[in-house]
Amino acid sequence: MLIFTPEIPMSDEEFRLLRDLVYKHCGLNFTEDSKYLLERRLGKRLQHHRLKNYKDYYYLLRYNRDKEQELTEVVNSLTTNETYFFREDFQLRSFTEEILPEIRARKEQRGERKLRIWSAGCSSGEEPYTLAMLLLDDPSFRGWQIEIVGTDISQKVLQIARKGLYGTSSFRSTSPDYQRRYFTQKDGKFQIADRVRDLVTISHLNLFDAPKVALLGKMDAIFCRNVIIYFDMTGKKRVIENFFQRLKPEGFLMLGHSESLMNISTAFVLRHFKHDMVYQRPAAGPPGEGLL
Repeated sequence: MLIFTPEIPMSDEEFRLLRDLVYKHCGLNFTEDSKYLLERRLGKRLQHHRLKNYKDYYYLLRYNRDKEQELTEVVNSLTTNETYFFREDFQLRSFTEEILPEIRARKEQRGERKLRIWSAGCSSGEEPYTLAMLLLDDPSFRGWQIEIVGTDISQKVLQIARKGLYGTSSFRSTSPDYQRRYFTQKDGKFQIADRVRDLVTISHLNLFDAPKVALLGKMDAIFCRNVIIYFDMTGKKRVIENFFQRLKPEGFLMLGHSESLMNISTAFVLRHFKHDMVYQRPAAGPPGEGLL
């Protein structure tokens, strides 16, 4: 016999407490009309802990000894992680045809053969693995030390990224040639090749955690596509400032096609390429100059 547990309503006060707690933790911003979303997605956590109301859940998140693990469950419940390989192909063409050659030429002049790329908000791993495949296909980077770092706040999607095993929905923009060369069939899904995974490191990271972000070191390029849309203006400025600090001079920042730095930062130069417009950290200037 099926037993249906009635939904527990969330009061306005409980919504504000949980909303502010989540915002302080990771910057996810929920407006007043998001109460039903929090109520629906967090209701299962109340059932899991056999709690009678959301205020008790708030106290659990604040004071329980396992609060960090429970906050991870909250983030898993509240984030949407829909992605696929070779997403926003026009931007990837600009990256491979114009940006990478520019980076390579600049480094070769200095005798460097090391490339570091950060996929911030990498979800289930399709983006960093896409970048790895593109670099493996570029003979001019053979013999280079390549490091692609994929990070996300959701432990749930990071487990998928580490396994590297994907269903057909991840390949909606992938050519059969790429699928044939870089994947093998396994249990009805597709396993990414070890030579692709060897270029990628997958790690858990909260973009609001500036000290841990700083540990990543300097990057030649950062991809953060369709992530900052979840932050309010204060959160956007905080994250973009961290990106500015992580980029090497003349490094590139790739945002999603619907995102821009308007009213967020004037520290970057907007470069116009054949297929897309991309932000670049200037070659010189005091760190943080122009951040609004």
